[in-house]
Amino acid sequence: MTDQAPAYHYAVIARALKIIDAGGPGLTLEGLAAEIGMSPAHFQRTFSAWVGVSPKKYQQYLAIGHARTLLAQRHTTLSAALEVGLSGTGRLHDLFLTWEAMAPGDYARGGAGLEIRWGWFDSPFGPALVMATDKGICGIGFADEIDAEAAMEDLVRRWPKAAYVEDRLAIAPMVDAAFGGRDTALHLIGAPFQVKVWEALLAIPSGHVTTYADIAGAIGHPAAHRAVGTAVGRNPISFLIPCHRALRRDGGLGGYHWGLERKRAMLAWEAARSEG
Repeated sequence: MTDQAPAYHYAVIARALKIIDAGGPGLTLEGLAAEIGMSPAHFQRTFSAWVGVSPKKYQQYLAIGHARTLLAQRHTTLSAALEVGLSGTGRLHDLFLTWEAMAPGDYARGGAGLEIRWGWFDSPFGPALVMATDKGICGIGFADEIDAEAAMEDLVRRWPKAAYVEDRLAIAPMVDAAFGGRDTALHLIGAPFQVKVWEALLAIPSGHVTTYADIAGAIGHPAAHRAVGTAVGRNPISFLIPCHRALRRDGGLGGYHWGLERKRAMLAWEAARSEG
């Protein structure tokens, strides 16, 4: 793997995040680069290749309080977003995502009769396990906070009766499109309530956030905050269905199935790119 690979860049950022958390905002470029074991120039290039802003600027986005700043300044209520046509801007890199939901009866059968191809791929946020049917990508999971086997088990448990075929080559074109900012398709496999929540997540513009309460209101269940939170956490297509953009009402990050550090990094990456 060359140092130009997105997964390499994310690994550097993940390490930097831990150092920033421990050292605080006073870290200099030289100090941060030394902690990571790079020259300042190499570190700066790596940051720029991954997010397009300086390490100092990115430190601000990685700050724990940045989620609250996003909520105060870039809070999108989904009903307003839909009314003014923002649903399209919620797409990764302005990516046009089409999606199709599995029929409730088919979902209830645990994916029986469904063939799901899978493989491991490089992604902007580390090694990604991607699963897809003939209709589109149906699952994305990440491995580093948990190992590859656990990530596989996590996704397989969602559709236990499906037939799983390792076929990286077959799904590579749609994965390359998804992570490369080109058109792709999603296949949403979930219960009807879950699918409604996931569709609402797709309406959140990149670089913006919303709350679980807003999502509940947008899908017509304003009192169902907890159920919405559960459905957000069960989102099987991480990153493309942007559950990382959902925050608690007080601006807290809430949970993230693949690790809060990754959620913070995703929010920082999108905020930096939208302002850079």
